[in-house]
Amino acid sequence: MADARAATALIGGIGLLERAINYTLGSLHLVTPQALSSPTPCAGWDVRALLAHLDGSFRALQEAADLGRVDLTAPGDGGAGDPIAGVRNRACLLVGAWTNAGEDERLISVAGSPLTAGIVTGAGAIEAAVHGWDLARACGRRHPIPQTLAEEMLDLAPLLVTAVDRPGRFAAAVEVGPSAIAGDRLVAFLGRRPCSLSR
Repeated sequence: MADARAATALIGGIGLLERAINYTLGSLHLVTPQALSSPTPCAGWDVRALLAHLDGSFRALQEAADLGRVDLTAPGDGGAGDPIAGVRNRACLLVGAWTNAGEDERLISVAGSPLTAGIVTGAGAIEAAVHGWDLARACGRRHPIPQTLAEEMLDLAPLLVTAVDRPGRFAAAVEVGPSAIAGDRLVAFLGRRPCSLSR
């Protein structure tokens, strides 16, 4: 059953990515210039570093849409000048690029490995939403990932984040109770301490 739900989420990759980016744009509205040096749930990163990372991720996803390939060595510019506006503009360009690319069966070359567009956009959706959550938490705000969006990403996350990714790319999963909402279960799976556990 979970595999069927994951397959459905992969098929709707562009829509999932767009909804995740819309959520993250809401988090960007919470970020002020004074918050740029604030720590984030990503160990060792402040808000400025997280914005630079998001800029690079969005740039790579746009390259995937425009060119059908991703060069993982190309850095983002972090929204040079105003990093908040830079990431906001990059996010809008990214949604436009994938909308123009359309839903198709093509493969995207990521560092030389062929991946379906659904996998690429699904992974991008998870990254965008979870880092949007990180930004809100860094600004001291609760901005939960919408329930339906989080449920769809929860179906995908175990396919895209495995034990090999820990502790390098992701911290160990945080244990939450069975009654935790989908957004809390998602961020906990990706190594964050959900708001419901922050007392």
